[in-house]
Formats: sequence, structure tokens, C-alpha cells
Amino acid sequence: MRIVLAYISVILLWATTPLAIKWSGEGPGFLFSVTGRMAIGAACVLFVMGLKRQRLVWHHKARLTYLAVAVQIYGSMLAVYWAAQFIPSGWISVIFGLSPLLTALLAAIWLGERSLKPGKLLSYVLGISGLATMFGSALQLGHDAVLGIMSVLIAALLQSASAVWIKRINAKIPALSQVGGGLIVALPLYLLTWAIIDGHWPAVISSINIIAIVYLGVIATTIGFVLYYYLLTRLAATRVALITMISPVLALIIGNTINNEPLTLKVVAGTLLILAALIMHEFFDRLSLSRQGSVCKEEA
Repeated sequence: MRIVLAYISVILLWATTPLAIKWSGEGPGFLFSVTGRMAIGAACVLFVMGLKRQRLVWHHKARLTYLAVAVQIYGSMLAVYWAAQFIPSGWISVIFGLSPLLTALLAAIWLGERSLKPGKLLSYVLGISGLATMFGSALQLGHDAVLGIMSVLIAALLQSASAVWIKRINAKIPALSQVGGGLIVALPLYLLTWAIIDGHWPAVISSINIIAIVYLGVIATTIGFVLYYYLLTRLAATRVALITMISPVLALIIGNTINNEPLTLKVVAGTLLILAALIMHEFFDRLSLSRQGSVCKEEA
């Protein structure tokens, strides 16, 4: 039951995060907003660890795990924040829907997971077809939007690589420690990046900017990342990556309803294809388990 609740919570958080990212950077700039988010997130995570008297371990596998987490927290998130300047918030989640395919490929190569069986491959192809439909619509937004799309694609690849790397290391570190260690590695990189490229306190910062940054730091980072890595330690990397095929649907609806972002027929068609891919994925999993059960009964 805990895993189910964590899974649903991550879906909801990832569906609302893109719009919060866009709002947080409109005015103060993307570097200030992402650095502020991670600073707040680091303070919250370390505070919770202090309350729980949970210390960070620093053995070899732990250090590798923190570095792998930082690939996602720094590399992936920085690319997403930069891209949010140029594309609608809902599209961030949509493009991240490519993560299941990227994760499946990396997991098959690095972990030996049986994530590329014909049935699952067909569901991934169907899901990617839906994403490609939306992608084609996004390309019409202009040159900057194309750059934004490419940046999110890089972010999705970095997140997938981070997830598979963490599974490969298999350090068996609590999720809270993974996030805390990753933030300790990533935060100095953010501060250095902001100082070199920007380095100035924003001239304009609204209440919406502040609320969005605080929400992202306290809720999306502290709770969202912990739940994500909690799931990653208990489920196959490809199963966790399927979250990015569900959250785009909600993100598009939220972006359209709250931020008046366009919801075209291509987007609707792509969404339906993604839902069909999810159903197909579950169907083949259950069918496979059913067949295995029948074979066991016959052998008995």
C-alpha cells in the first residue's frame, strides 16, 4: 500500500511541477529559481534527516550513489529550467514521457533487466508514437521552442541514466539519504553556476515566484525526490519510469486549465496513444504472469 501511495503522489507532484517551474522563473530568471529551489530543498532534507537522526554514509558505493543522484538533480533539472523559458509547461512532462524507452534501453544494457520483450516493446512504441504526435505539434512553436524541446530530451536522458546508474550501484541507502547526499553534491554546482552566469539578486520577484520556488523546494524536492528514490529502490527502473507516461496527461490538463496553454487535437490524439500504451503494458505483464502460473500448475 505504501508503494501505491508513493507512486500516486509522485505522479501528482510531477504533473504540477512543470507549471511551478515556469512560474518560478518568470521574473527572477531560471538560474535564480532553480538554485533557490535546491537551497530550500537541501535545508529541508537535512533538517528532516536531523530529526530522524539519520546520518549520511560515505563509503564508496554511497559516494557513487550521491554522484548519480546529482546527475538528475543538477544536470537534468538545470536543462529543464532552461527549457521552461521557451515551451509550454505541459510539454515538459510530455517530452519526459520518452523516459520509459530510454530507461528500458539503458536498463537492458546495464542491469540485464528483461525490459525489451516483444510485448513491452510494442507498448513503448505505441507510447512513443503518441509523444511523437505531440512533439510534431510542439515543433511549430518556433526556433527557441525547438531548442527547448532538445534541452528537455537531454534532461530525460540524464534522468534515465541516473535512475539506471543508481540501480546498478545498488548501495541500499535510504531514499532520504540519497536525496540529501545528491543535494550536497548538486547545490555547490548550482551556486557556482548562478554566480558565474548571473550572480545578481533579481530586480523583480513576485509573490507567485516566491510561492512557486518554495513549493518546489519544500514539496517537489523534499517530498517528491524522496518518494521517487523510495520507489526506485523497490521497483524496476522501467516501472518507475512509467510515471513519466502518466503525468503528461495531468500536466497538459493543468497547463491548459490554469495557464491557458494550448490543447490541440494532436495533443489529445497523442494523449490517447499514451494511455493505450499504458494499458497494453499492464496487459502484457498480467498475461505473462498468467501464463507462468498456468505452466507451473501443469508441471505440478
